[in-house]
Amino acid sequence: MSYLNGVTGFRRDLLNTRSIIKRGNFAIIEPDGLVKNRIPGFEKCQVTILSSPKLGASFVDYLVGMEPGGYNHEGFGQPGEEIFFYLFEGKVKMWNQEKEAELENGGYIFCPEGTRLFFENISDKPAKGFLYKRKYRRIPGCEAHTVIGDISRVPGIAYEGMEDVMVKDFLPSADDLGFDMNFHILSFKPGACHGYIETHVQEHGAYIYSGEGMYMLDNDWIPVKKGDYLFMGAYCPQAAYGIGRDEEFAYIYSKDCNRDIDL
Repeated sequence: MSYLNGVTGFRRDLLNTRSIIKRGNFAIIEPDGLVKNRIPGFEKCQVTILSSPKLGASFVDYLVGMEPGGYNHEGFGQPGEEIFFYLFEGKVKMWNQEKEAELENGGYIFCPEGTRLFFENISDKPAKGFLYKRKYRRIPGCEAHTVIGDISRVPGIAYEGMEDVMVKDFLPSADDLGFDMNFHILSFKPGACHGYIETHVQEHGAYIYSGEGMYMLDNDWIPVKKGDYLFMGAYCPQAAYGIGRDEEFAYIYSKDCNRDIDL
């Protein structure tokens, strides 16, 4: 077993953690203690599984580190699954059966059900990304399609008119019922916050890539920071404040949408 933070051996202090696990409700997972997993098809890669149905999520989130030349040429994704990959850093060629592109920091690809994700680190430096899979919920007359983009080219929109909170959308789910999920980036300037406590049926998996915040989960305010991962289950009350001094509090997160509830 190897650890994401590379720390091994005896500690010089008490064993402790900021991680909180409330299966099916919410979780905060700090990077300390996360392990790297070996998954077939991922060569010269370090894969960390963040959320899964074992936690209560309807999806799986991963962190993927690629060494120079790291790749998956077998293809990732089983029948019925949709795939999303976001590149934090590096230069990686990504493709499915429909499209291909060379992506750099901020690049992303969505692979609809029926396709598989392939990738290769084409630089001489490591790359790091965020990977997601979920069972697609098909409805008659609607179909998702491959999307490749660069989030740095997507204009931020004031979140519900609040200029200190900006949101970016990755996929066209607001106008296309073929998509049953979306990814977003939400960023808060220090002192900015949600306009209200959210309580809804949708789940979230969120990776904090910048800054520090206070997150309210199930009526507890909990400090979080860059490198932490959050799972928010259905109906878990949630909201955030941006805190800190040096950078905005920002995270990438998923949300299911555009579907009724099955009984």
